Amino acid sequence: MTLAGLTPADPAWSDFLSALMDADLPVDDLTDEGQFFFISEAGVFGGFALLGSHALLRSMVAPPSVRGKGEGHRMVEALCRKGAEQGASTAWLLTTGAADFFSSCSFEKTSRDDAPNAIRATKQFSGICPGSASLMRRSLVA
Repeated sequence: MTLAGLTPADPAWSDFLSALMDADLPVDDLTDEGQFFFISEAGVFGGFALLGSHALLRSMVAPPSVRGKGEGHRMVEALCRKGAEQGASTAWLLTTGAADFFSSCSFEKTSRDDAPNAIRATKQFSGICPGSASLMRRSLVA
């Protein structure tokens, strides 16, 4: 999968924001430092925050026209590769409704008590995502 970087200066940024809002995903902190966002050739959006040896996957959304075709799985794999290339050894995410999907991408649910400080300090963990959100992790080390 080929990914193109995505910033607020890109024409596709407004499509990204609209897709996130349509999916009831947060948009308040997208311009915070240390975050990387991408769009795939299939129009799937996603990104991660790099937090030392941790990558917090976030803001992943696929257009309805490609759902169920494996594009989401390919995006997760591409984001994990990008995170590992940036030095992350573990990928984390918070989800309120997609735990089964992320489980199928080799993420495992874990207790919020097990989150490292770098993850706990994020806006997603501490306030944007509800306390009922599932915390999931996946090793990026082969």
